[in-house]
Amino acid sequence: MVRLMAATATVALLAGCGTMESMYDRATNQPPAKASQGVLVGPNDMALYTFDRDQAGSGRSVCNGPCATNWPPLFADKGSAAGDWTIIRRDDGRMQWAYKGKPLYYWVKDQKPGDRTGDGFNGVWRVARP
Repeated sequence: MVRLMAATATVALLAGCGTMESMYDRATNQPPAKASQGVLVGPNDMALYTFDRDQAGSGRSVCNGPCATNWPPLFADKGSAAGDWTIIRRDDGRMQWAYKGKPLYYWVKDQKPGDRTGDGFNGVWRVARP
């Protein structure tokens, strides 16, 4: 019974990840995220994070596999980036937004806009700031 509940919770959580993907609005040239209460938030108004182990400007993310399950990337469509925004290619071939060279992620344990429970996690995750 516990396994069934855990599996159901996992499926529900992963189903919600579809809302975490960003669609860059090429028609209006809008950035993929905005500032809210001093932090960057995605289109779903959830906080975005950076990972200290990602090297700014390297063009790659080191958070893959199980890491990316807990820290879903802010995915990008193919398209041009503007200003401080760039697009990197992940190990799985998908595109991800980066801000000032740092790839951006969500944290699966943030439940609602305004949550920042991943800030400082394991000493290597930081809330992204404009």
